[in-house]
Amino acid sequence: MKAMIFAAGLGTRFKPWTDRHPKALALVNGKSLLQRNIEYLQEYNITDVVVNVHHFAGQLIDAVEKNNGWGSNITISDETDEVLETGGGLWKAKDLLADNEPFLTLNADFLTNLNIEKLLEFHNDKKGLISFGVTNRKSSRNLLLDETNRLCGWVNNKTGEEKIPVFKPALISLAYSCVVVFEQAVFGLIPQRGKFSIIDSYLSLAAEHPIYGYDHSGDKLIDVGKPESVEVAERLFK
Repeated sequence: MKAMIFAAGLGTRFKPWTDRHPKALALVNGKSLLQRNIEYLQEYNITDVVVNVHHFAGQLIDAVEKNNGWGSNITISDETDEVLETGGGLWKAKDLLADNEPFLTLNADFLTNLNIEKLLEFHNDKKGLISFGVTNRKSSRNLLLDETNRLCGWVNNKTGEEKIPVFKPALISLAYSCVVVFEQAVFGLIPQRGKFSIIDSYLSLAAEHPIYGYDHSGDKLIDVGKPESVEVAERLFK
């Protein structure tokens, strides 16, 4: 199984570190976010990993080479010319992810101990096109699921904006964990091109294709989005 770690972002919430470094190289108890996610994948014998780069791309490439991929086979997807966000970054890397199996994606700035084997079991049981982790934590934006955990929509909790392609009563609002299983068929279905968020693709596909949220509330999870979140991450991940 192959995986992709999204590490190309500008990290604007993580200044001043990201004025001189990519956020993926920020340290949590002496290990970079990128290293921690590579080692997390290794716990599940996933060692073929694509990493996309843009912001201070050279630093990320040097770190991978200096550390021999921390024991994994790392392939770089170069977005130096333009950062493409998660959806565009995934689309650009499609040939690097080609395989006869599903593939996994992670965000470099999320740390979790979600059990990937259980996520894959859930994905296979649901026969999903896409399955991703969700939890009941507080978040500015949530995904809306029905009673079977199928994706129906999205809501911005700050503005009240909603996007609900599948209308059902009593939707469950949960936060996205950024650990995602995709079937290879997704590349023939994603309608967007260029720079776009993968959430937009989920919402475009939700009405006609099985996309599910795997609730792993109670697991360790931290969005290392701001400098002050490092202290919390260091308590959770030694």
